Formats: sequence, C-alpha cells, structure tokens
Amino acid sequence: MNEAYVEWLVKRKTPGYTYLLKGLLVFVCVLSFLISMITPFGFIILIAMVVALYFLWPMFSVEYEYLIVNDQVSVDKILGQTRRKKVWEAVLEDIDLVGPKDAYQVKDLQRQGMKVLDFTSREPNKKVYAIMQQKAGVTTQILFEPNDRILDHLRQRAPRKVIL
Repeated sequence: MNEAYVEWLVKRKTPGYTYLLKGLLVFVCVLSFLISMITPFGFIILIAMVVALYFLWPMFSVEYEYLIVNDQVSVDKILGQTRRKKVWEAVLEDIDLVGPKDAYQVKDLQRQGMKVLDFTSREPNKKVYAIMQQKAGVTTQILFEPNDRILDHLRQRAPRKVIL
C-alpha cells in the first residue's frame, strides 16, 4: 500500500492584548520581588508569581500542526514551541466534506448550534478551509489553513469529499 505522510505548521497570530498581559506579568513579578525584600510574606508571593509566569508565558505562543498519515487526519496544538497536545483527530471515512469555508457545499452542511473548532492563524488574508464532520448526531466544523500538499493528499485519498 502507498504510505503517505504530510504535515504543515501554522503559527497563530498573537492578539494585541497578549502584549499587555505579558507586561502585566513581568510588572507583578518585579513588584513581588520588591515586596519580598520588605516582608517575609512577600517571598511566598514572589515564588507564586514566578511559577505562574513559568506556566502562563508559553500559552501566548500558539502553533497548530496539521498531520495526515494515510487516512488519519489530526491537528496538534503546540504551546510555546515546547508542549504539544492533540486537539482533534479523525479518519477520512468519518469526514463528510473538505472545502473552502465560504463554499456553498460547506454552508449547506452547517447547522445551528454546531461545534466550531478554529485551528487557523487568524490572519485576514489567508485561505481558510473547513472540514465538516457529523458523528453521533453532532455536526462539527474544523477550520484550518492547509497547503497544496495537504489538499493534494486529501484529494488523492478522498476525491469526492474535497472541494477546491
């Protein structure tokens, strides 16, 4: 059988408010350092703030990796270029349709109250595609930004499910 492996990495655009949150975290750490020099209770606050900074800082840098191995499609979320978590996975048999987000075939499958998973860079000029999946009576729309290799692979594996 023909083994196939395709992957693509998309970095999510950093929202403007994250710079404010980063500055606020650093300011609170410096402030807790100054308080720790005055009171012994401030040392506990300093340790808590450094731990919070350690765990919160990577959450400001988010990347999505689209991975296709044969008929298995998955999306991983990478935080701070260190932590990886699988956020969605499916087999091509379970996918109803893959196409541009604004295609009429995709709009026909949209339901009110459906689950929408956004794995895009959130940049306005990028071409966003949607994967429509209906499983156990729940319709899910997965938004992603594939490259040409991913689209070609999906078209080879499931030509009737892929719309360009």
